[in-house]
Amino acid sequence: MDRRSLLATGFAALAAPALIPARANAFTLDPKFAPQDVRFAGAYGPGHLVVVPRAHFLYFVTAPGVARRYGVGVGRAGLEFTGNATIDVKKKWPTWRPTKEMIERDPRAYSKFIDNDYVQPGGPGNPLGSRALYLFQNGRDTYYRIHGTTEPQSVGRSVSNGCIRMINEHAQDLYERVPIGTVVTVL
Repeated sequence: MDRRSLLATGFAALAAPALIPARANAFTLDPKFAPQDVRFAGAYGPGHLVVVPRAHFLYFVTAPGVARRYGVGVGRAGLEFTGNATIDVKKKWPTWRPTKEMIERDPRAYSKFIDNDYVQPGGPGNPLGSRALYLFQNGRDTYYRIHGTTEPQSVGRSVSNGCIRMINEHAQDLYERVPIGTVVTVL
């Protein structure tokens, strides 16, 4: 190969990435799912969390008649959590392992968890995202969580295995606002 061919090949290789369109990794959240203070007509007092799955909203009651509203993703039909619980554990960058039922429902998706005790460490690739609030009933872990997500496009949809998903930044905001013992009602 002569010098001219070598240089032409080199320049072509350098220019090629500019010709390939950038992948659209950007996610645009519907503004109605952004955190915002709203009027709240429920009979719940300040400090209470109320989740309305059909609307894909979580409300943190801040004062009588006022709540901070967040968009959420919720459990798909048959897997959703309903009822009352308390937040008994809060974790930053939580570890995660699917439940036995999740593995049985979709062994292909959870194959790396079969026949072992592997627990996925916390971090950017963890499905629980950057924060998790653990829901308990009568002192027992329900295995349901309010947590961040690696799939922000799932907010506003009913697609999870039952947990309540939030945009990571929104989960971080809520995490700082709610103490251990906060009561959660999922309608």
